[in-house]
Amino acid sequence: MRIGELAERAGTSTRTLRYYESRGLLPARRAGNGYRTYDEDDLRLLRQIRMLQDFGFELEETRPFVDCLRAGHPAGDSCPASLAVYRRKLAELDGLIGQLADVREQVARQLAAAEDAAGEAASPRCEMTGPQDRPQDRPQDRPQGRP
Repeated sequence: MRIGELAERAGTSTRTLRYYESRGLLPARRAGNGYRTYDEDDLRLLRQIRMLQDFGFELEETRPFVDCLRAGHPAGDSCPASLAVYRRKLAELDGLIGQLADVREQVARQLAAAEDAAGEAASPRCEMTGPQDRPQDRPQDRPQGRP
């Protein structure tokens, strides 16, 4: 198949395919007429790359998976190098989850403190009030003798 068909079937652009080719992730085979040619194995490589990128993997992190498929393995994650990348990614995600949990805890503490402060302050300063709502401006609260 030619580059346009591969791009369409993989859900990407021809520019992306050329970039992958320049990075050595996609083979650069050419027909006698000079056109790039691809096959179903190339489509599998692209689908593997896209899936991993959807998971948050950097392009270079997909290389062991691509190499595994090129070596003839049925799945890109069946080689030791691919498994090592999975382990590193999980450790990275665990670290990020820990950081997010810390931030969440800090925000929850801030919210609780703000709610406590708002409950103690029981003044209407956060509500919209007009002059008629201030005691000095209500006729019944004015000192006698003032208009």
